[in-house]
Amino acid sequence: MAAVLGTGWTEAVAATAAFALAVVSTPAGISGAVLLLPFQVSVLGTPSPAVTPTNLLYNVIATPGALYRYRRQGQSGGRLTRLLIAGTLPGVVAGSVIRVLLLPGPRVFSLVVAAVLVPLGLWLGLTGPRGADGGSGTQPIPEPVLVLVSAAVGCAGGIYGIGGGSVLAPLLIGAGYEAAMVAPAALASTFTTSVAGVITFTVLSVLRHGAVAPDWPTGIALGAGGLAGAYAGARLQARLPDTLIRRLVGIAVTAIGARYLWVGLG
Repeated sequence: MAAVLGTGWTEAVAATAAFALAVVSTPAGISGAVLLLPFQVSVLGTPSPAVTPTNLLYNVIATPGALYRYRRQGQSGGRLTRLLIAGTLPGVVAGSVIRVLLLPGPRVFSLVVAAVLVPLGLWLGLTGPRGADGGSGTQPIPEPVLVLVSAAVGCAGGIYGIGGGSVLAPLLIGAGYEAAMVAPAALASTFTTSVAGVITFTVLSVLRHGAVAPDWPTGIALGAGGLAGAYAGARLQARLPDTLIRRLVGIAVTAIGARYLWVGLG
């Protein structure tokens, strides 16, 4: 598909798609990368495993727009942000190494993608915010447990190329944390771990043959579209019902995950 479109058109299509996905996903605390990887593989033709660090590069460029907007609105993840980063940062480095050394083939990778997307999509689609403000005020997850969960999510994020925030956000909201706190914390975690992931993959590309380093032109084009879309999505958060956002993203994520499960088993 990329060869048919040509370089200029490929980057334009990438930026447009990233903008649209970021507008929809950012209000839920998701960067949009969880939906972009299938788009990269199927439409842009980004090779494996380079597609994973390219997705992380999108996060590095796109998420600061949403973080800036949230800060202007007075929303900060506070201590929650630091706890998430403490787990996801080492996790994403481990996941990046696993992706290159153990999961370079498309069939196994498709099964891993399905294992991440299908549960995430079902969680988003079948659960809703607990209360008018998106949180129930219940007892939060114990901090040591939260760090361990974040590490596991970060590892999966390093394998898949999502940074981890898209898994942590619905998990935390479902556990009773307020959406206004979760969104900036999850996105800040996504940004930090994505930087670490891009660096790790770049180092691994020197040590390993093949398409391991990010596809820089594609990643930058995706990031530019996502930067504008994430800023707009953060601004729209207060105007859109949380339930509607979760249902739409959940349906899309589940459908994409089911497709990868079919490919992996075929």
